[in-house]
Amino acid sequence: MTKTQFKASISGDIVSFTSLSIEGRELLEQRLKDLVTLLDKQFSVFARVIKGDYLEGYLPQPGQALRVALLVKYYIKAASDKIASGRKEAGLFRTYGIRLAIGIGEISRFDPVKGIIDGEAIYLSGRIINSQPGTHGKNAIVKSTFFIASSQQNIEDEFGPVLALLDVLIAKSTARQCEVIYLKLLGHNEEEISQTLGITQATVNQHSRSGGWNAVQKAVDRFSIAIKQLEI
Repeated sequence: MTKTQFKASISGDIVSFTSLSIEGRELLEQRLKDLVTLLDKQFSVFARVIKGDYLEGYLPQPGQALRVALLVKYYIKAASDKIASGRKEAGLFRTYGIRLAIGIGEISRFDPVKGIIDGEAIYLSGRIINSQPGTHGKNAIVKSTFFIASSQQNIEDEFGPVLALLDVLIAKSTARQCEVIYLKLLGHNEEEISQTLGITQATVNQHSRSGGWNAVQKAVDRFSIAIKQLEI
């Protein structure tokens, strides 16, 4: 019996991208390029930005998918005030940053040189993002921005609600809280974060607790275990 080789993908689009100024879009595009480089270096993730506001990536280590997706969410939200500086109409962007979906399934073809990501996982994540209503209109309403789809129904059943709760947590977090949790997701301790951000360790700890780091960490750890169990 052939063993299924589960892989992961992420697909996402920037919320209310057209509400940003030209300068804001350029800053966002540069930060996304920096993020793509970091994800490749830290997690061997092949990611790319399409048309400035659409991100997709292939994750060879599916157990890291939730950590990587959260890194993307927190990274963009941490810089949202700077990117949307002075733009009252960019409220949705400042609140949500990016709408993101994780896909767990097979990848039938992957060729980074040709830019090919093909297979069940990328179809699943891309389909969710493409089915969401637009966020560029004046009366746009955002209900959810964090999703998961899998060929294994138990993964969707367990982590769909978890991602919905994390979505609310991130939306309510400040840019500074997001910056602290982003660095924690990268594996930095509070002393290192204190030095990086130029704030006291007590302040780092406060931002961490207020931003719900304990819940984030438990969700990431549980996700990794659940994916490993699929591979047994």
